[in-house]
Amino acid sequence: MRFMMMVKATKDSEAGLPHSPELTATIGKFTDEGIKAGVVVDVGGLVPTSQGARVRVGRGKVSVTDGPFTEAKELVGGYAIIEVKSRAEAVEIGKDLMQLHGDVLGPTYEGEVEIRQIVGAPDVGPT
Repeated sequence: MRFMMMVKATKDSEAGLPHSPELTATIGKFTDEGIKAGVVVDVGGLVPTSQGARVRVGRGKVSVTDGPFTEAKELVGGYAIIEVKSRAEAVEIGKDLMQLHGDVLGPTYEGEVEIRQIVGAPDVGPT
């Protein structure tokens, strides 16, 4: 089963502030271990929404809105795609990832990761 883990953006990440070097190194090690174990498929961070756009359709018309977008806690700041045997295993990996953030950034850090199963061609059957 594949899952996407979406780490929510923070005010700092939306401001374009880099993670601490310690957090970058810690997450790098965590990611490398996951890749070697065959669990981590892909990872990436996202630039602030000030460099992005939203494309919507409504009432038959397409509109484009340039960033930045407000409410940082509802925005995705980074992602990981993992392949595991169960939702419970994905949740454990998510807990480990967020614990790393808390350990490195300290008790004032507040963050969130959303975990969603990916449905692909093998999951929906022949077309």
